[in-house]
Order: sequence, then structure tokens, then C-alpha cells
Amino acid sequence: MPSLDSLDCRRSLEVAGKTYHYFSLPEAARHLGDISRLPASLKVLLENLLRWEDGATVHKKDFIALANWLKKRSSNQEIQYRPARVLMQDFTGVPAIVDLAAMRDAVSRAGADPQKINPLSPVDLVIDHSVMVDHFGSDRAFQENVEIEMQRNGERYAFLRWGQQAFDNFRVVPPGTGICHQVNLEYLGQVVWTRDENGDTYAYPDTLVGTDSHTTMINGLGILGWGVGGIEAEAAMLGQPVSMLIPEVVGFRLTGKLQEGMTATDLVLTVTQMLRKQGVVGKFVEFFGPGLDNLPLADRATISNMAPEYGATCGFFPVDQVTIDYLRLTGRDESRIALVEAYSKAQGLWRDSNTPDPVFTHTLELELADVVPSLAGPKRPQDRVALSDIGASFDLLLETTGKRQQAETAFEVKDEDFPLKHGAVVIAAITSCTNTSNPNVLMAAGLLAKKAVERGLQRQPWVKSSLAPGSKVVTDYLEKAGLTPYLNQLGFNLVGYGCTTCIGNSGPLSEPIGQAITDNDLIVSSVLSGNRNFEGRVHPLVKANWLASPPLVVAFALAGTTRIDLSREPLGFDDKNQPVYLKEIWPSSSEINAAVSQIDGSMFRRRYANVFDGDKNWQAISVGTGDTYEWNADSSYVQNPPFFEDIDKPAASPEDIEGARILALFGDSITTDHISPAGNIKANSPAGLYLQQLGVAPEDFNSYGSRRGNHEVMMRGTFANIRIKNEMLGGEEGGNTLYQPDGEKMSIYAAAMRYQSQNTPLVVIAGKEYGTGSSRDWAAKGTNLLGVKAVIAESFERIHRSNLIGMGVLALQFINGQTRQSLGLTGREILSIHGLSADIEPQQTLGVTIERPDGSHDTFEVLCRIDTTNEVQYFKAGGILHYVLRSLIK
Repeated sequence: MPSLDSLDCRRSLEVAGKTYHYFSLPEAARHLGDISRLPASLKVLLENLLRWEDGATVHKKDFIALANWLKKRSSNQEIQYRPARVLMQDFTGVPAIVDLAAMRDAVSRAGADPQKINPLSPVDLVIDHSVMVDHFGSDRAFQENVEIEMQRNGERYAFLRWGQQAFDNFRVVPPGTGICHQVNLEYLGQVVWTRDENGDTYAYPDTLVGTDSHTTMINGLGILGWGVGGIEAEAAMLGQPVSMLIPEVVGFRLTGKLQEGMTATDLVLTVTQMLRKQGVVGKFVEFFGPGLDNLPLADRATISNMAPEYGATCGFFPVDQVTIDYLRLTGRDESRIALVEAYSKAQGLWRDSNTPDPVFTHTLELELADVVPSLAGPKRPQDRVALSDIGASFDLLLETTGKRQQAETAFEVKDEDFPLKHGAVVIAAITSCTNTSNPNVLMAAGLLAKKAVERGLQRQPWVKSSLAPGSKVVTDYLEKAGLTPYLNQLGFNLVGYGCTTCIGNSGPLSEPIGQAITDNDLIVSSVLSGNRNFEGRVHPLVKANWLASPPLVVAFALAGTTRIDLSREPLGFDDKNQPVYLKEIWPSSSEINAAVSQIDGSMFRRRYANVFDGDKNWQAISVGTGDTYEWNADSSYVQNPPFFEDIDKPAASPEDIEGARILALFGDSITTDHISPAGNIKANSPAGLYLQQLGVAPEDFNSYGSRRGNHEVMMRGTFANIRIKNEMLGGEEGGNTLYQPDGEKMSIYAAAMRYQSQNTPLVVIAGKEYGTGSSRDWAAKGTNLLGVKAVIAESFERIHRSNLIGMGVLALQFINGQTRQSLGLTGREILSIHGLSADIEPQQTLGVTIERPDGSHDTFEVLCRIDTTNEVQYFKAGGILHYVLRSLIK
């Protein structure tokens, strides 16, 4: 921490007989003016700058800009932020460690010490994205799924174990433990971090970036963190600061309390809808108001988790007594708890009823009593639907897809004694992340299951049901409350501790059900307690996907359809043929509170005592040694990527893009799932054909997410989502395009390779919200490897824009009200982009020339979304990792 301390604000704090040094915000205020009403999230940024002041990357003017933020409630000042640590999951973590291994190779080839490539900040990788729901509905489902997981992913896990011994400051939480966000919330997160330096102990806010967009969940604990792409996280590991503009902060005032029967899921879907409507992309959201006193920590974490769904960088809750109570509940050390309270109060980061409201850029307000039971779907998490309207919403979907006349038609299922209809719930998953972090809704699900069983109800036979908690502690408290047997009776047996259905690892449907869906083009539903329901994500055969609370997941498994109004229609009938309504078996708040009160700190201490050890399967993995990785040319999972092949040569200067072809023409809300799928690999896709050429059978394909360590798979999977629509092909779904100039239809990958063989640069054109969703670095890496030089869109989601620049791909934004439609783009045009050969500046305007098929020419302007001076340097170097690597080699 090389602080010049120009404001003379270094002070000490005595807590429980120990001295901690810190950089005092109240002392800094003596020089900067009153900052007491600065949002708490910005106070955390200010402390970070005070601690890292070096006169080179952090200057006094940065402090002044943050203090002056209060006057304009915004700032265009670029700052260099250094988070305390990095969090990764395995889908994004494996390619990140592959990159580090490749960088070590490059450094070694350049004659330098490969040990230069080492994380300088603590890095924790939690393996949670790989387990699939192959088996369900039995007591053996968990064990069987774990065995298959280890068999499928042994090569990846061996690679991670090599990384664990090869890199400093790098820990791996083995599979079968929990999801990264839950482990972070229950164990890794400290709220106040400490570090020993030159015999002194420094205390400072716990901050992080993570390679999963839902890293934001930790903000519910008062820890500032957000998702970044793997390439940005790798740079942060290697000591590169996160370059950012001081953000706008939207205040979200909460008042009152939730009504009886409302859940955190109902609340977060309401908040998500409100904030998407407000528009908070690239902004911080900070929650305040008297309603926080009635909001448990788990509910706060649920709201923070879904920040990517409402588009914000983070959704921050300040530290208060609720934070302290949660730290104590989860078995944190008492000395750490005492430090958190003392430090937060000393720094003006503590919230209570006497705290004046901060000043915000904009403010929204929600009376918690106005929240009603809700789901979201069928394609986006921000599309909230009241529970009472779900049936009508599905009927509208049938109307728009031309299937309304088939609404009541029952289609035969081979070898089964039940038919399938449109709207049938074929997947009901209590899945990790948003909701299995929350004991209130999990206990509610268990209590509802108990009452349903006692009334003689069962899940419908066509429903694939599963329970995948975010933590082993969930299993403990459900068992202690006596609710596990009832969940099991309804088919919600434990299937694994991981993301499962929400990341697309829902596993196969039974062959007869899958065949009935395919043969009759049925629109069937999934209901899951996750946070993502984008097209093609949950399961390739399920077109309507609904986010819901865990108790509603159980309810829809009983009903078996989403063409129903559960507020007035019965779930089913008891053994006396009497209707059973949802309101009759919905647990009361007092019942839920009584169940939750049985949770205690000993559960957490026991489960996390040996969190890094893993089971016998993990410990039995053979581990390679050495500073550099021994690549296996025959591996289908891990390959040395081509990104750093010419790193010992000077970077080529940026040049204008001449004669580019349009690879694809997309509409609005193209997600990173569309660009780089995580789930199923089709046998006849470019990636599937490549794997079969390697001798991999389709049943052993695993998923795109698990194959991210192999660039050959991932570049073939880029834009290969089965639901993506390239407007060059009308309304047709699938990752295809028309190769120009002859208009031949082929896969986007095949066209890109043909263009590359002719040295033809490529561009992608899109509408609004390009790159929403997961912080998926392969959405940018794959775009780069296909030869795409620029993406021109109406707007970008924060993380994907950053990832594109980090991979040397231009992110360009339409301006002056122009769009692909207003410019009449069809995909047959040739584009040239000018203004790159001169000195590039942040957010400059560039000119684009259109050459149309008839030989006519038009021009238009775009905004170059290289937003900061650091990003200019990264782009000139060919990408952020190239910039860092060249610096290290020098």
C-alpha cells in the first residue's frame, strides 16, 4: 500500500487489545470538506484511493473529484481502483488460469522468469458450475451426480489442482461444497479486511471483483464487489488497477415491511423491474431508508445478487446491526466482528436510524407492503409477472407464436400414461444463487412441501424436480427443521451443491417427454429459483422459463402447468377429491421464523472448518508439478490459446478498418448466452462436429461452459446459441449467417473462417443492451478469434463492453438517433471505419462509410466506447492482458 498520505489521514484504532492502522475518512474530510452524506459505496472508493495514493496512478485530484461529486452528483473523473481480492467460479476460472498458464509460457519464451506471472492479490476459485442434474428424485441422486461430475471433469480439475500448487495467493474450494457467492457470503467475506505490512496491521474495507456477474451478492453484506470479465480479473490479479469513471449512484429508498406471505424473490423481481425501467447500466445502486430495519441479511443478499439483472454495477447495502448479527450467526470470529463494528463507526460507514440520508444522483422509492407474489419470464429476468397473471401471460405467448388454437390439445407421450400440453412444467428446480442463499424462502419451500404431502398432493409425473443448495449448511438446517423428508417425497431430493439448472446444467429430460416436445413443437415451461432465464439457457427444448421463489417452484411442480392462476385455481385434489389451494398450504411468517430460528453458528463453523480439503475423489486427482503447464495436444478440455503468440514483438499500431463485412445483424437484448452459450452442445454444431473429430461421443460433450479451457471449442461455439436470430436470415433461429457477396447460408463460424482466409475484417451490428447477462469473457474472446474487429450497437451492457475492449475489439455505439433500421442495413453492405489511425482518445467520434450492393455510398458517425485513458492503452496494446504481459516482459 504505497500511500503518500498527502492528506495526513493515517490513524490507528484499538479494538479488543489490538492496534489497527487505517486511512481515516473523517480526517480526510478536514481537507476535502464535509463528505458525511457521500453514498457509503463511494466512501469505500475514496478510502481505497487514500490508501493507494502513489502520485502515479492515484493523485490528490482523485480525492477532490470524489468530494466534489456531492455538488454535481456525478463525475467524469477516471480513477484507478484496487480491490482487495478476486473471486472466481470454475466456468470462468478455468479459462482465466489457462490464460495465466499461457502467459507463463510466453514469458518463458521471451527469456524472462515465469514466476513473474503470479497473483498479487488473494484469489479464491470455487468449483460450482460443473455438476449436472443427470439423476434426480432419489436418495442416490447426489452421489450419482457427483460421480459423473468427477468423471466428466477430471481433466479440468487436474488442471486446477496444478494451478493451486503453481501459483501463489491462489486457493481452490473443491466441488460439492457450494456456490461461490454463498461461500463468499458465509465464509470468505470479512467486511473489513486486514493486512500486515512492515510490522503494522492495516484495516480497510473488504472489496473484490469476481469473474461471475453475480459477485454483486456480497454487497448485501456491506462488501463492495462486482463482476468483471476473466481478462479484467486476471489483470487485477497481476496488480493492474481497475480503471473506472466515478459512477453515478442511484438511491433506492425502502420503507415499511413486506406483507404476510411475501418473499424476497417477490421483492427482488419488483426491484429489478423498477431499476431496469429507470436505467442503471454502469451505475451503482445503494439501498437506504427505514425499510432496511425490516430486511434480513439474506433478503439483502438476494437483492444484491440480481444487480446484473437490473443492469447496475452493484446493489450496495451499508453496514449496520443486521450485518453484525449475520456475521455472528455464520460463526465469524468475535474479534473480527468487533473490528467490523468499530471500524465502520470510525469511518462513517455505519448505518442506523440516526444516519442522515446520503445524497444520490437519482432516487427511487418502494413501499415494501406494495410487493405482490411474482414470477419473471418467459425470457428475461426483468419481465415481472404477478402470480395471478401467469396463466394469461402464457396464453399471450401462445397467441404470439401462433399456437393459441392448440391450447387445450393433449399430446401423447410414448410409453407414459399421461399426455403433455402447452404450458406443462417439465423442469421445477430449486437452484442455487439468488434464492438458495436465503433460509427464509428455503424453509418456506420445505414447510409448503410438508403441508402438501399431508394433504396427499404429489408432483406431476412429467416434472423433473431438483434441489441444488448453495451451501451444505442448507442441508443441515432443512434436516434439523424436519423438512427434508417432505421435499424428498415431492421429488426435491438433493442433486448437488452448484448452479445446475440456472447455468444450463439441468440435465436431460426423459426421452419420451423430449420426443413429444420435439414432435409437436410444444412450448413447455421450466420454473426455477435462479436469476437467469435467457433463451436457450435452461434447456434447449424448453422455450418458456420462469423465475420464482422456492415455495412457488414446489407449487408449480404440484400443479404441473403454468397455464394456471394459483391465486384462485387449485393446485390439485386431496384423497377425498377436495380441491387444495395454494393459500391453504402457504406457510405463515411465524412458521417460517420458527424454522429459521433453529439455525446457529455451529452449523457454519463445522461445514467450513475444512472447506479447501475436498472429498476423497478430489484428493485422489493426480497433480502435475512445475512452474509451467505441460499442455496435452490431445486434450479436448484444456489447450494453449493463441492470444500471446507474438507477445515478444511490438504491438501493431491501430489502423482504420477498411472493407469490412457484416458477420451478423442482431436485434435488442443479445445476451452473453446468445454470444457464448454455457449449456448444451448440439452434435451437428461446429463445436459438436469438432469434438466428434477428436473421438468424443455426443453423450460425453459435457457443456460449453465446461469446455472454456479449449479455445477451439469456444470459437466454434461463439454465436452458436440455438435461439439467436440473425436478421440477415429473417426470423430463423440458430447461429447461421449469409456469406457475402454470394449470399450462401452457413454457420457463423464457417463464414468467419472463410472471411479470415481472405483477410476480410468483420463487424457485428446490434440493437439495444448488447451483451447483457453473465460476465463471460469468452463472449469477447470468441468474437476476437472469429476476426470481428468492431461491434456497433445502440447500447452495451457494462461488463461486455469492457471485455470487448480488453480483447482488442472496438465497441462502437450508434448516435444521433440512428440505428441499423434507420440506416437500412441488410448485412450485404461493406463498412469502413475511420479515425483509428490517429491518436485515439476516450469516447471520441468515429466515421463509418457504407458501400451498398448497388455501389452507392453513405456515411454515419458512431461513439467509440473506449471510455478511459487506460482502455486506450489496452486497445493500442491489443488487449488488457497483452498490455500487462508486455509490461512484465520489459
